[in-house]
Amino acid sequence: MAVSLPDDLRADVQTLWDYHDLRHELRPADAGIGLGSHDLGVATYAAELFHAGMFPLIVFSGANAPTTVERFPRGEAVHYREHALELGVPDDAILVEPGARNTGENIALTRALLDSRGVEVGSVVLISRPYQQRRAYATCKKLWPEVDVICASRPLPLDDYIESIGDVDRVINMLVGDTQRITAYAERGFAIHQEISNYVMAAYKRLIRAGYVKRLL
Repeated sequence: MAVSLPDDLRADVQTLWDYHDLRHELRPADAGIGLGSHDLGVATYAAELFHAGMFPLIVFSGANAPTTVERFPRGEAVHYREHALELGVPDDAILVEPGARNTGENIALTRALLDSRGVEVGSVVLISRPYQQRRAYATCKKLWPEVDVICASRPLPLDDYIESIGDVDRVINMLVGDTQRITAYAERGFAIHQEISNYVMAAYKRLIRAGYVKRLL
């Protein structure tokens, strides 16, 4: 599978990549929430931020999806936890929410888990794939509006991220799909509204015309 970004697509892919990166300034929070996906780098970065003192507790949230079941057969959150333990995060600093199958459930079920444990949370760091930041933020602000949300992802340039995933087509398809979901999920009441410029929309439409439609709703 290809791992190098084609030159004729680079500008449009970079445009979407930049749009989804919210560039939030990291600051200490009450909890870190690692959103399940096919990207084990989410757990890696959650562990790094824990060791840096950004939060005292990590919740890993995620069941399985068609894109993750082969890689994480016991569930995304379970595998994330195991990886974080290997990276030195103490077991008593990790909670696992194993039921969420989408970002809305990540937020709602994590909130319920924290409430059930009596953990008071006024601020969270949402750790996700780089191109999931904007959707995660919009979803969290809809479902948990009173919490202070900081979004974070491994600080990798686009090419380095593609290399870490090992599949350029998957990354482009996911970028296109997440861009569509910014508008579609707000219209369905799943997330707050986010502006999309004409420049970003034009890049998104060109990538659809180029055949990157596998993750469209």
